[in-house]
Amino acid sequence: MKNNYKLKRAEKMGFCFGVKEAVELAESVESDHNIYMLGMLVHNEEVIRKLEKKGIKIVTEEEVLEKKDPIKRGDSVIIRAHGTIKKIYEILNEKNVTIYDVACIFVKRSRDELLSYEEKGYKIIFIGDEFHPEVRGIVSFGNDVKIIKDFSELKKFKFDKNEKYYILSQTTLNKNLYKEMTEYIEKNNKNCKIGNTICGATFERQKAVEKLSEEVDVMLIIGGKNSSNTKKLYDISKERNEKSYLIQNHENINFDWFEDGDKIGITAGASTPDEIVEKIESILLGGRLNGR
Repeated sequence: MKNNYKLKRAEKMGFCFGVKEAVELAESVESDHNIYMLGMLVHNEEVIRKLEKKGIKIVTEEEVLEKKDPIKRGDSVIIRAHGTIKKIYEILNEKNVTIYDVACIFVKRSRDELLSYEEKGYKIIFIGDEFHPEVRGIVSFGNDVKIIKDFSELKKFKFDKNEKYYILSQTTLNKNLYKEMTEYIEKNNKNCKIGNTICGATFERQKAVEKLSEEVDVMLIIGGKNSSNTKKLYDISKERNEKSYLIQNHENINFDWFEDGDKIGITAGASTPDEIVEKIESILLGGRLNGR
């Protein structure tokens, strides 16, 4: 087995400022009452386990909506980086709990723009995954939002020439894809205004992985299995480098991946802490995994 791997990190990777702020706040919250996080604070299982060890309990949106949650007056509830639906905010306010809303600034901006343009008489079209918690949360603040998941669905949508539309997107959407979709919209419809709430950090990471994946033999994309932004980094890398692998931590490494090349590129999703990346780098440089 080789032990002379050459590692190169993407220029931009790992914790974004929004996730960093959310995790730091969660770690700093103190209370004589119970502390809850609404769902997974961020999409990284190891970060969540760490917070649970500090005594922070997970409560789901479903439990709150169905009034099966254990939250009591005086407790603290941390709203995750993805935000949540309007109804949850209303229920929590009625419970008289302390709310720590660490929804990402781009998520909050999307909510504000949605409300603002609806008030101006625009129909809202939201490009993204309707099942993603961020999307569910943002569109819940609107009255009649049309969610479009991809290009093929967009082409089937019938724009009403008598209406005016405002286009929003999931903050972690591939920026190149969003550009293609909005150019198609503008070319075929003169009654649409295009918003831009894609996270700047997301775009920087996507550009960095585009570049790095073409310079190395193998790409490792590190992040949670349910992380949307990590999956998009993987997809971008895979388009340019067939030997791209998405892993959650060092236990997922397979040294067979590196048999035909020693230049390894590394990037990580916005919810991946530095210690996970550093552990992987240490193992690769030391050539050790499960006794190898």
